Amino acid sequence: MTAARNDDVLTAGAIAKALGASDAKVKNAIKALGIQPKAKKGACAYYGPDTVAKVKKALAQTARARR
Repeated sequence: MTAARNDDVLTAGAIAKALGASDAKVKNAIKALGIQPKAKKGACAYYGPDTVAKVKKALAQTARARR
């Protein structure tokens, strides 16, 4: 199984696009949460669909903290 052919994994960029956030904010949230990729291929890291909800929650908390 290669990560590039697996439909249930997403890159940080795809997560950012789905959430309407910047790539940098999503990457920082993933790093802060300590989320490990489900798969890696070269320099690309692929995350599971559960990561989207975790990142969305982290971004919302960050936005509330800035208010």
